[in-house]
Amino acid sequence: MEIQLQQHKKKEFEAEGEENRLLQSEECETIPLSSPQSSISISLDLDGVDREDCVYAAKDKIHIFDLESNGNNVGSTVVPPFSWKKLWLFTGPGLLMSVAFLDPGNLEGDLQAGAIAGYSLLWLLMWSTIMGLLIQLLSARLGVATGRHLAELCREEYSNWARLVLWFLAELALIAADIQEVIGSAIALKILSHGILPIWAGVVITAFDCFFFLFLENYGVRKLEGVFAVFIGTMGFAFAWMFFDTKPNEEELLMGLLIPRVGSKTLRQAVEIVGCVITPHNVFLHSALVQSRDIDIRNKGQVQEALNYYSIESSIALLITLIINLFVIAVFARVFYGTEQAKDIGLVNAGQYLEEKYGGGFFPILYIWGIGLLAAGQSSTITGTYAGQFITEGFLKLNIKKWLRALITRSCAIVPTMIVAIVFNTSEGSLDTLNEWLNVLQAIQIPFALIPLLTLVSKEEVMGTFRIGPLLERVAWTVVVLVIMLYGYMLLDFFLSEVKGLLFGFLVFLGAAAWISFIAFLLRHSGAISSIFLKSPNSEGFSLAN
Repeated sequence: MEIQLQQHKKKEFEAEGEENRLLQSEECETIPLSSPQSSISISLDLDGVDREDCVYAAKDKIHIFDLESNGNNVGSTVVPPFSWKKLWLFTGPGLLMSVAFLDPGNLEGDLQAGAIAGYSLLWLLMWSTIMGLLIQLLSARLGVATGRHLAELCREEYSNWARLVLWFLAELALIAADIQEVIGSAIALKILSHGILPIWAGVVITAFDCFFFLFLENYGVRKLEGVFAVFIGTMGFAFAWMFFDTKPNEEELLMGLLIPRVGSKTLRQAVEIVGCVITPHNVFLHSALVQSRDIDIRNKGQVQEALNYYSIESSIALLITLIINLFVIAVFARVFYGTEQAKDIGLVNAGQYLEEKYGGGFFPILYIWGIGLLAAGQSSTITGTYAGQFITEGFLKLNIKKWLRALITRSCAIVPTMIVAIVFNTSEGSLDTLNEWLNVLQAIQIPFALIPLLTLVSKEEVMGTFRIGPLLERVAWTVVVLVIMLYGYMLLDFFLSEVKGLLFGFLVFLGAAAWISFIAFLLRHSGAISSIFLKSPNSEGFSLAN
């Protein structure tokens, strides 16, 4: 009888389409389809049990807006003055998101850029981080304004076949990133154990210890965010120690930041820097992480205030990652630029090379490098597991328990990681080859994360009054096109050097044709090709906070 009554109410609600009506279950709040902020489907808790498919259950969210009496007024557009206490409460999602800028793949790109290009690509690191910040702020904006994350909205935006293709490619890129992260942790464990733990043993340890850290979330979101703060602090301390220990050239470092330079011999490293900073799974991740704060999306004042604080905390988090990445590039530029070892250096042998140059002392630099690498690998592995849950739940709408969903998504990455760890753990060169192929898999996916993101944040029926304006839309699409072109160049350069044989070349040609065709389909669906550069920009459109 009770179920029939609820079903009747659902039909009545859909017919009336009232703007300010909110249905909520015991654990998960949802927003009506007629909400001006987004086109969101209704979810009813018909069986009275906990909703397991929520990103964050209502009881787990951090409550912020009861600090002021006007924070709970539905429909309010008032944005209270800046509050340090509120900024502290909003701080966290940016830390988790920023870990993707410091994963082992990033560190390998940094050390190779420093060893081969010296200080000359520091300017590109800075501007790549700024571009990454813009994309991440758009992802956060989507999550805050709609109350849903990118994968969920893609499920409703695209047809079944396109949705399944997007999901498959996102999972493929996530597995590639996770393999890099897990193997990076395994290499760090091998370094710190003085070679006692082989790569495959480190993979097993890393595969399962992330469940321990995710278990901390049961004690509150802030506990898990605190763990990530420790990881990032450890990386910052370790790489800062290396930076001041090696004493890089300050004048050349400043010139590298301010003067754009790219030579023919360093073009590949330049493309890899951009590719390492902007990762596809992080775009999906950030739009979900921001939902850990309790925000009523019907209250425009709350949404705007949340966007303001998330912009600040994300900017601070990425400034920290920029400094850490700069430390790594500067260290390897100082030690290895112009040496015979520069072209052969990678994650596996970087520690040994550093030990030969700066070994000994109170705390050997080999172990400092190992600690920083372990912190990078562990933290990025956890966020990879998180992103996998959100991607799987969003695209496929799996209504299963969170621990089971985490086990499934973890297994999807760990099984291939174990295989490649055993197969490729024969030489340093084989691991470098593996890393190049993994970068290719992520490069293939990046357009299929960025184009849907910009399509959705530009739609008024999705974002309501929080859709981005024409000027910001142009800037964002320009950045996306630039990033896709750089990734396309990286793919072309890689396949021209690696493809051998007629059959393999034909398969690559078919794959490239399918890749370009799907990008064209997404662009046509977005309407960007025909309309984006015909709109007249205005000053209001550029601000992410307005």
